[in-house]
Amino acid sequence: MQVIAEIAPLREQVQQWRREGQRIAFVPTMGHLHDGHLTLVRRARENADVVVVSIFVNPMQFDKADDLAAYPRTLDEDIAKLNTEGVEVVFTPTADIMYPNGMDNHAFVDVPGLSGVLEGASRPGHFKGVATVVSKLFNMVQPDVACFGEKDFQQLAVIKKMVDDLCLPIEIIPVATVREMDGLAMSSRNTRLTVDERQRAPVLAKTLRWISSQMRGGRSDYSELVLDGNDQLRAAGLEPDEIFIRDANTLQPISEHTSKAVILAAAFLSQVRLIDNLTVDLTPQVTDDSEE
Repeated sequence: MQVIAEIAPLREQVQQWRREGQRIAFVPTMGHLHDGHLTLVRRARENADVVVVSIFVNPMQFDKADDLAAYPRTLDEDIAKLNTEGVEVVFTPTADIMYPNGMDNHAFVDVPGLSGVLEGASRPGHFKGVATVVSKLFNMVQPDVACFGEKDFQQLAVIKKMVDDLCLPIEIIPVATVREMDGLAMSSRNTRLTVDERQRAPVLAKTLRWISSQMRGGRSDYSELVLDGNDQLRAAGLEPDEIFIRDANTLQPISEHTSKAVILAAAFLSQVRLIDNLTVDLTPQVTDDSEE
């Protein structure tokens, strides 16, 4: 396995693979890898001959300096895990390599319609930072396929639209959220939870499941459902940040044309912000009541 920090040697390796007719898969990460990340790597391996994983904590997507500073960085451990998975290249650029002229003087990619709504409205510039860094990484790695987790549902939607709008020849492969045994979505931020907070954290997923069951049971008073969900989070000691119930395909409010909804939620445990989501099929189930 090669660990490459500079752009030029990465491109040389990519060109060599291209000459050999190799299919390239890419998994962008910010490091502090867990089984969720490794699941993405394994899915990438199933869809390509060689796998590139990037590790870069992207400052452009953080709206708070203290959140950026607190993000866990475990590069040596991450490289060891990726070596075990048989990854061919780990790309580890620095901020100076990614943004040599600084972020304020850098061109950016913005995805209208998706970047400024929901979580994008509460974290201005976040998805612009995500789209910009992913587009740069795509240009550097030039993958055939790229794998993204469904835990970051809105991020996945932004990336898919960016690829479509810019006509990038990259297949985006969504990978289902990987969870702990108690239902908590795996996240690099989970390691910042105290023992007590870790015990309470699964309530976020439990609340999503409860809202989903209510919707499947016929409830459509979505504003009230959100309030009820917030109450459940507060009762467990979590501080709700946002709960949205939207069309899973458009991220717009539910309409009579919506066949699949998504519940998007974020909540704080002390300084740790947890996110999760759950899709809900709203298509009426057809039953056959005829007698044989």
